Amino acid sequence: KFIRAVAIINIVARLFVLGREVVIGIQYGTSTVADAIATAYTIPNFIYLVLGGALTTAFISVYHSSKMDKELFVRKAFTTVVVSATLITLLLVLLTNPILHFFFKDLSEEDFTLTRNLFLWMMPSSIVLVMSTWMSGLLNINDRFQLSSLAILLYNASFVAVGVLLTKWLGPESYGVGAMVSALLMGIFLYWGIKRADLSSLKPSFGMTTDIKKLWWLALPILFGGASLQFYYIIHRIAADGLGTGAISSINYASKLTGFPQAILMTAVTTVIYPMLAKKEGEGDTKTVKMLYKKGMLYMVALLVPATIFCYFLAEPLIRLVFGYGNFGEESIMLTVPVFKVFSLSMFFLAANTYVTRFYYAKGNSITPILFSLISVFGINIGIIYVFVDQIGAQAIAYGTV
Repeated sequence: KFIRAVAIINIVARLFVLGREVVIGIQYGTSTVADAIATAYTIPNFIYLVLGGALTTAFISVYHSSKMDKELFVRKAFTTVVVSATLITLLLVLLTNPILHFFFKDLSEEDFTLTRNLFLWMMPSSIVLVMSTWMSGLLNINDRFQLSSLAILLYNASFVAVGVLLTKWLGPESYGVGAMVSALLMGIFLYWGIKRADLSSLKPSFGMTTDIKKLWWLALPILFGGASLQFYYIIHRIAADGLGTGAISSINYASKLTGFPQAILMTAVTTVIYPMLAKKEGEGDTKTVKMLYKKGMLYMVALLVPATIFCYFLAEPLIRLVFGYGNFGEESIMLTVPVFKVFSLSMFFLAANTYVTRFYYAKGNSITPILFSLISVFGINIGIIYVFVDQIGAQAIAYGTV
């Protein structure tokens, strides 16, 4: 029941994510401006998913086994999250120019200025997004799944609304403002939800207790594992940087559309199953854990294999239907379709990867997934890209992911 409710809310939220990409496509097609928007969002989104995901996953695992007062542990964990996110974000803002020059070497002066302005708008939002991920975790532990899902819906809807409404006055930088405003709205909504449910105080509490050390001990490997997986998207940007105008944005559109069905399923399943899984592992209930694993894998096969076949064989009409408006003309469609076809082959495997690693994390084993992630992302992925990129261009990046 929980998964069904979360899935329905998540479908609407993901439609707004896809809607944002469609609107950007209508406004800017596969131009250098579209490339700049996709590029600027890469690093803040990386911090949000990696740091927020790692600290929240570790928090949920430790919460069920913690022997200290639960409210004190929650306060200390929240303080850890806020301080960590703030320090990392401040460091990256101070190093904006060298970071952008390092990762994106072929930007023209005009594109660099636009990317930098967008980056400076978007980067501070990562603090609130990391905090929001953690607050969602706290709500999920207490079976408030709908609230955390509604927060994502609010974030995605307001991101689109602010970006579109302010475009007339701010141009493409409206999406930078949209990222900041939507993150703040989500953070305020989640904080209100926690207070309204009277789940815990979030007053700062400093000091390194045994359980906070345990949280970091579990979080750091998850962080590196998550970072290696999220590096797919940074590698996409770096590898596409020299492939000409529109390569970055076409890869972005294709990967976002490919991620739509698997993200709907995986967000719903992991949102509900992971807190339950961590609790059952803490209780030593192996039978339920095995049942969850088998049922989840069957759901993924039943839903994502047909979705993969559909996307692969109907790639062109699908791209035309979703993106083919305004400035997203014939050239943009032909640039995106072959990349999308290849990306679609990765849907089941990326979803299964996310799902299976949760079982490792619930068992307190965060090392094994990292080893496989490092081999996959920095070995196989990069190897395939750089062997084939001269022959097949942007499709090599998609094949690397598959």
